[in-house]
Amino acid sequence: MMVRIFPYGAIQFMAFDKYKKLLSKKLGISGHIHRLMAGSLAGMSAVICTYPLDMVRARLAFQVKGEHRYTGIANAFHTIYLKEGGFLGFYRGLTPTLIGMAPYAGFSFFTFGTLKSLGLKHFPEMLGRPSSDNPDVLILKTYVNLLCGGVAGAIAQTISYPLDVARRRMQLGAVLPDSDKCVSLSKTLSYVYNEYGVKKGLYRGLSLNYIRCIPSQAVAFTTYEFMKQFLHLN
Repeated sequence: MMVRIFPYGAIQFMAFDKYKKLLSKKLGISGHIHRLMAGSLAGMSAVICTYPLDMVRARLAFQVKGEHRYTGIANAFHTIYLKEGGFLGFYRGLTPTLIGMAPYAGFSFFTFGTLKSLGLKHFPEMLGRPSSDNPDVLILKTYVNLLCGGVAGAIAQTISYPLDVARRRMQLGAVLPDSDKCVSLSKTLSYVYNEYGVKKGLYRGLSLNYIRCIPSQAVAFTTYEFMKQFLHLN
Protein backbone atom coordinates (compact mmCIF):
# COMPACT_ATOMS: atom_id res chain seq x y z
CA MET A 1 0.00 0.00 0.00
CA MET A 2 2.81 2.42 0.88
CA VAL A 3 4.69 1.62 -2.34
CA ARG A 4 1.55 2.57 -4.28
CA ILE A 5 0.35 5.60 -2.33
CA PHE A 6 3.51 7.70 -2.76
CA PRO A 7 3.38 7.93 -6.57
CA TYR A 8 -0.44 7.90 -6.57
CA GLY A 9 -0.78 10.90 -4.24
CA ALA A 10 2.05 12.80 -5.91
CA ILE A 11 0.65 12.31 -9.42
CA GLN A 12 -2.93 13.10 -8.39
CA PHE A 13 -2.24 16.42 -6.67
CA MET A 14 0.33 17.53 -9.26
CA ALA A 15 -2.03 16.63 -12.11
CA PHE A 16 -4.94 18.44 -10.42
CA ASP A 17 -3.05 21.74 -10.40
CA LYS A 18 -1.92 21.22 -14.02
CA TYR A 19 -5.38 20.30 -15.29
CA LYS A 20 -6.96 23.19 -13.38
CA LYS A 21 -4.63 25.68 -15.06
CA LEU A 22 -5.15 24.02 -18.44
CA LEU A 23 -8.95 24.14 -18.18
CA SER A 24 -8.92 27.73 -16.97
CA LYS A 25 -6.32 29.30 -19.28
CA LYS A 26 -6.55 27.19 -22.44
CA LEU A 27 -10.22 26.22 -22.53
CA GLY A 28 -11.73 29.10 -20.57
CA ILE A 29 -13.51 26.81 -18.10
CA SER A 30 -13.68 28.30 -14.60
CA GLY A 31 -15.79 28.28 -11.46
CA HIS A 32 -16.80 25.16 -9.59
CA ILE A 33 -17.01 22.99 -12.72
CA HIS A 34 -13.29 23.20 -13.41
CA ARG A 35 -12.57 21.68 -9.99
CA LEU A 36 -14.82 18.75 -10.79
CA MET A 37 -13.27 18.18 -14.22
CA ALA A 38 -9.68 18.70 -13.06
CA GLY A 39 -10.19 16.37 -10.11
CA SER A 40 -11.66 13.64 -12.32
CA LEU A 41 -8.81 13.89 -14.83
CA ALA A 42 -6.20 13.94 -12.06
CA GLY A 43 -7.65 10.86 -10.40
CA MET A 44 -7.75 8.93 -13.66
CA SER A 45 -4.17 9.95 -14.51
CA ALA A 46 -2.93 8.70 -11.14
CA VAL A 47 -4.84 5.42 -11.52
CA ILE A 48 -3.40 4.67 -14.97
CA CYS A 49 0.15 5.28 -13.73
CA THR A 50 -0.14 3.18 -10.56
CA TYR A 51 -2.73 0.51 -11.43
CA PRO A 52 -0.33 -2.47 -11.54
CA LEU A 53 0.70 -1.65 -7.95
CA ASP A 54 -2.97 -1.51 -6.94
CA MET A 55 -3.58 -4.88 -8.59
CA VAL A 56 -0.72 -6.49 -6.66
CA ARG A 57 -1.85 -4.83 -3.43
CA ALA A 58 -5.35 -6.25 -3.84
CA ARG A 59 -4.02 -9.76 -4.49
CA LEU A 60 -1.66 -9.71 -1.51
CA ALA A 61 -4.33 -8.26 0.79
CA PHE A 62 -6.83 -10.99 -0.18
CA GLN A 63 -4.48 -13.83 0.81
CA VAL A 64 -5.31 -15.67 4.01
CA LYS A 65 -2.94 -17.54 6.30
CA GLY A 66 -1.99 -20.96 4.96
CA GLU A 67 -3.25 -20.25 1.42
CA HIS A 68 -0.59 -17.91 0.06
CA ARG A 69 -0.32 -17.88 -3.73
CA TYR A 70 2.27 -15.11 -3.71
CA THR A 71 5.34 -14.78 -1.52
CA GLY A 72 5.74 -11.03 -1.97
CA ILE A 73 5.44 -8.05 -4.30
CA ALA A 74 8.02 -9.27 -6.85
CA ASN A 75 6.56 -12.79 -6.91
CA ALA A 76 3.04 -11.41 -7.41
CA PHE A 77 4.21 -9.33 -10.39
CA HIS A 78 6.01 -12.35 -11.86
CA THR A 79 3.08 -14.74 -11.37
CA ILE A 80 0.44 -12.39 -12.77
CA TYR A 81 2.63 -11.64 -15.79
CA LEU A 82 3.21 -15.34 -16.57
CA LYS A 83 -0.25 -16.73 -15.85
CA GLU A 84 -2.72 -13.94 -16.60
CA GLY A 85 -1.91 -12.59 -20.02
CA GLY A 86 1.36 -10.75 -19.61
CA PHE A 87 1.33 -6.96 -19.30
CA LEU A 88 -2.44 -6.74 -19.84
CA GLY A 89 -2.95 -8.94 -16.77
CA PHE A 90 -1.89 -6.03 -14.58
CA TYR A 91 -4.72 -3.88 -15.96
CA ARG A 92 -7.62 -6.27 -15.35
CA GLY A 93 -10.50 -4.17 -14.00
CA LEU A 94 -8.99 -0.87 -15.17
CA THR A 95 -12.21 0.26 -16.89
CA PRO A 96 -14.44 0.15 -13.78
CA THR A 97 -11.63 1.70 -11.78
CA LEU A 98 -11.39 4.66 -14.16
CA ILE A 99 -15.17 5.02 -14.32
CA GLY A 100 -15.32 4.89 -10.52
CA MET A 101 -12.34 7.18 -10.03
CA ALA A 102 -13.78 9.96 -12.21
CA PRO A 103 -16.66 10.74 -9.81
CA TYR A 104 -14.64 9.86 -6.70
CA ALA A 105 -11.69 12.16 -7.37
CA GLY A 106 -13.87 14.72 -9.11
CA PHE A 107 -16.31 15.09 -6.24
CA SER A 108 -13.49 14.95 -3.67
CA PHE A 109 -11.73 17.99 -5.15
CA PHE A 110 -15.02 19.68 -6.04
CA THR A 111 -16.49 19.30 -2.54
CA PHE A 112 -13.30 20.33 -0.76
CA GLY A 113 -12.75 23.35 -3.00
CA THR A 114 -16.38 24.44 -2.75
CA LEU A 115 -16.50 24.12 1.04
CA LYS A 116 -13.20 26.01 1.26
CA SER A 117 -14.47 28.87 -0.92
CA LEU A 118 -17.81 29.13 0.87
CA GLY A 119 -16.17 29.00 4.31
CA LEU A 120 -13.70 31.77 3.57
CA LYS A 121 -16.37 33.87 1.83
CA HIS A 122 -19.09 33.71 4.48
CA PHE A 123 -17.19 32.98 7.72
CA PRO A 124 -13.67 34.39 7.19
CA GLU A 125 -12.98 35.32 10.83
CA MET A 126 -14.30 32.06 12.28
CA LEU A 127 -12.84 29.58 9.77
CA GLY A 128 -9.88 31.41 8.26
CA ARG A 129 -6.46 32.66 9.28
CA PRO A 130 -3.79 34.77 7.52
CA SER A 131 -1.44 32.88 5.24
CA SER A 132 2.12 32.52 6.54
CA ASP A 133 3.67 33.80 3.31
CA ASN A 134 1.06 36.50 2.58
CA PRO A 135 -0.87 37.96 5.55
CA ASP A 136 -3.39 39.58 3.17
CA VAL A 137 -4.57 36.15 1.99
CA LEU A 138 -6.85 34.03 4.17
CA ILE A 139 -6.53 30.25 4.35
CA LEU A 140 -8.57 27.70 6.30
CA LYS A 141 -7.60 26.80 9.83
CA THR A 142 -6.16 23.31 10.21
CA TYR A 143 -9.19 21.75 11.89
CA VAL A 144 -11.47 23.23 9.21
CA ASN A 145 -9.25 21.75 6.49
CA LEU A 146 -9.56 18.36 8.18
CA LEU A 147 -13.34 18.70 8.42
CA CYS A 148 -13.74 19.75 4.78
CA GLY A 149 -11.46 16.96 3.60
CA GLY A 150 -13.39 14.39 5.61
CA VAL A 151 -16.75 15.54 4.25
CA ALA A 152 -15.34 15.51 0.71
CA GLY A 153 -14.11 11.94 1.16
CA ALA A 154 -17.45 10.73 2.55
CA ILE A 155 -19.50 12.26 -0.27
CA ALA A 156 -17.16 11.02 -3.00
CA GLN A 157 -17.01 7.52 -1.53
CA THR A 158 -20.80 7.24 -1.30
CA ILE A 159 -21.27 8.25 -4.94
CA SER A 160 -18.63 5.91 -6.39
CA TYR A 161 -18.77 2.91 -4.03
CA PRO A 162 -20.67 0.41 -6.27
CA LEU A 163 -18.02 0.89 -8.94
CA ASP A 164 -15.34 0.28 -6.30
CA VAL A 165 -17.02 -3.01 -5.41
CA ALA A 166 -16.94 -4.04 -9.07
CA ARG A 167 -13.29 -3.02 -9.37
CA ARG A 168 -12.20 -5.16 -6.43
CA ARG A 169 -14.05 -8.21 -7.74
CA MET A 170 -12.50 -7.86 -11.18
CA GLN A 171 -9.02 -7.31 -9.74
CA LEU A 172 -9.19 -10.50 -7.69
CA GLY A 173 -10.01 -12.45 -10.83
CA ALA A 174 -9.35 -16.19 -10.57
CA VAL A 175 -8.91 -15.92 -6.81
CA LEU A 176 -12.73 -15.75 -6.42
CA PRO A 177 -14.89 -18.86 -7.02
CA ASP A 178 -17.39 -16.82 -9.06
CA SER A 179 -14.79 -15.05 -11.19
CA ASP A 180 -16.45 -16.21 -14.42
CA LYS A 181 -19.38 -13.93 -13.62
CA CYS A 182 -17.15 -10.87 -13.13
CA VAL A 183 -15.53 -10.46 -16.54
CA SER A 184 -16.86 -6.98 -17.34
CA LEU A 185 -18.16 -3.95 -15.47
CA SER A 186 -21.81 -4.39 -16.47
CA LYS A 187 -21.81 -8.14 -15.78
CA THR A 188 -20.11 -7.67 -12.40
CA LEU A 189 -22.56 -4.98 -11.26
CA SER A 190 -25.52 -7.01 -12.52
CA TYR A 191 -24.29 -10.19 -10.80
CA VAL A 192 -23.64 -8.48 -7.46
CA TYR A 193 -27.01 -6.71 -7.54
CA ASN A 194 -29.00 -9.84 -8.49
CA GLU A 195 -27.14 -12.06 -6.04
CA TYR A 196 -26.80 -9.77 -3.03
CA GLY A 197 -28.93 -6.67 -3.62
CA VAL A 198 -28.00 -3.07 -2.89
CA LYS A 199 -27.24 -2.96 0.84
CA LYS A 200 -25.47 -6.34 1.08
CA GLY A 201 -24.00 -6.21 -2.39
CA LEU A 202 -23.32 -2.89 -4.10
CA TYR A 203 -22.84 -1.03 -0.79
CA ARG A 204 -21.49 -3.85 1.34
CA GLY A 205 -18.67 -2.61 3.55
CA LEU A 206 -19.40 1.09 2.98
CA SER A 207 -19.48 1.96 6.68
CA LEU A 208 -16.09 0.32 7.17
CA ASN A 209 -14.76 2.19 4.16
CA TYR A 210 -15.88 5.47 5.75
CA ILE A 211 -13.55 4.71 8.67
CA ARG A 212 -10.70 4.48 6.16
CA CYS A 213 -11.51 7.13 3.57
CA ILE A 214 -12.74 9.99 5.78
CA PRO A 215 -9.52 10.40 7.84
CA SER A 216 -7.45 9.54 4.76
CA GLN A 217 -8.96 12.32 2.66
CA ALA A 218 -8.98 14.73 5.60
CA VAL A 219 -5.24 14.27 6.15
CA ALA A 220 -4.47 14.24 2.40
CA PHE A 221 -6.17 17.59 1.69
CA THR A 222 -4.81 19.18 4.88
CA THR A 223 -1.27 18.07 4.02
CA TYR A 224 -1.74 19.32 0.46
CA GLU A 225 -2.77 22.77 1.73
CA PHE A 226 0.06 22.81 4.29
CA MET A 227 2.71 21.89 1.71
CA LYS A 228 1.52 24.64 -0.63
CA GLN A 229 2.05 27.13 2.20
CA PHE A 230 5.36 25.57 3.20
CA LEU A 231 6.69 25.67 -0.37
CA HIS A 232 5.16 29.13 -1.00
CA LEU A 233 3.01 27.91 -3.90
CA ASN A 234 -0.14 29.66 -5.08
